[in-house]
Amino acid sequence: MSDQRRFFAIVLHVLFLFIVLVFMSGVVLAKSAAVTLPANAYVDKFGSGWECNRGYENITGTCVVIKVPSHAYLNASGFGWECARGFLKDNQACVAVKVPQNGYLSNTSSSPGWKCNRGYRETDKTCVAVKVPKHGYFVEASFGVGWKCNRGYRAKNNHCLAVIAPVNGYFDESSRETGWKCERGYQVIKEKCIAVRVPKYAHLDYSGNDWECNQPYRKQQNLCVKE
Repeated sequence: MSDQRRFFAIVLHVLFLFIVLVFMSGVVLAKSAAVTLPANAYVDKFGSGWECNRGYENITGTCVVIKVPSHAYLNASGFGWECARGFLKDNQACVAVKVPQNGYLSNTSSSPGWKCNRGYRETDKTCVAVKVPKHGYFVEASFGVGWKCNRGYRAKNNHCLAVIAPVNGYFDESSRETGWKCERGYQVIKEKCIAVRVPKYAHLDYSGNDWECNQPYRKQQNLCVKE
């Protein structure tokens, strides 16, 4: 292709793009002209409606400035407001958070807006010291007594009592009533660990603290009999 033909091809291409842009602009302008904009509004991205500017809200077809109360600021969307740190929303106002003694402002803006210092827990909108008994330790929890017993102890009447496992028994914190369990091959009888008496044609079960019959025998009182 000669330089002259290449030049005319480029000119025609640029002219075509210009016509397309002019046409699209005319379409957008036509759509915009068809939309009646109230004050403090702009045409939406579809060109067939409008939205209020940041800091304004749509009230019965008009854009009214959002009234931001004291100690508040426009939120990220710009169509509402949130209270500043240390304040909570109360109807159309922001009221100061009343932090009790031994408490601190929390990072969330939800009620009550504060938390108790470590070693204290919320009780009737105050921070009360957790009384940890001997052989216990403080735990962060919104429920319970606020403390747990050390390993080898269990809670009873606000105290931590030592778990004394019988012979052939061992400490097990999952056992809430006694704090201990019998070793495999033994079972609890009158707070002692007594050897399981496995009858003929039987074996220790899965738990290890009782027995079950071999197949095809079945349990009948303390014996295993055939079906």
